[in-house]
Amino acid sequence: MSSDNIHGLVLAVSSSIFIGSSYIIKKKGLNKSGENGTRASQGGYSYLYEPWWWAGMITMIVGEVANFAAYAYAPAILVTPLGALSIIFSAVLAHFILKEKLHIFGILGCALCVVGSTTIVLHAPQERNIESVEDVWQLATEPGFLVYTCLVVIVVSVLIFRYVPRYGQTHMIVYVGICSLMGSLTVMGVKAVGIGLKLSFEGMNQFKYYQIWVFTLVVIFCCLLQLNYLNKVNVENI
Repeated sequence: MSSDNIHGLVLAVSSSIFIGSSYIIKKKGLNKSGENGTRASQGGYSYLYEPWWWAGMITMIVGEVANFAAYAYAPAILVTPLGALSIIFSAVLAHFILKEKLHIFGILGCALCVVGSTTIVLHAPQERNIESVEDVWQLATEPGFLVYTCLVVIVVSVLIFRYVPRYGQTHMIVYVGICSLMGSLTVMGVKAVGIGLKLSFEGMNQFKYYQIWVFTLVVIFCCLLQLNYLNKVNVENI
């Protein structure tokens, strides 16, 4: 592995620890806010007044910053699978802090996450040389990715306007599906912005290109959408 890949690996693992912990802290805040107001799953926003929720948000922001930096150093195929490690940290903390018993299938799932992430990391390819954000823009505007983006937008729109009102409060897979699909687009935007920042710090200003601002808007929009529906997941069913 190259030195950049190692830096990306360390940042990605650190990100998983923070993000995995943030889910438990945020859920504790959502549980407490649900006792005193309308639950997030029912459209309430009382969690905004709960310190535990904000503590979880700060922890998540730290983790996302580390994840953001990881994409600047290592290829997405290395960084993204390591995000699965956050599941392990969440499961372990939920077992001890939230008293949610981890069954045999949960243990098996955690083991598979470790095996899968390790296998991908050990065989991660070297990242292609990117000299400017315009190079990423060319990749993002290829027909294959544009078709994928359109499909994701259509499916997410159907989930939001058709299935959320009907099944959102009883089937958390609807919210998880929205967050996961939008997350695939977030990865592309984060990768582009991360490369832009890295090149700018090295003396090659990338903020003179309009493309980096487009990627930044995509990241902001996707993150806000994911955050909104992540909080709407029925905390009783997590």
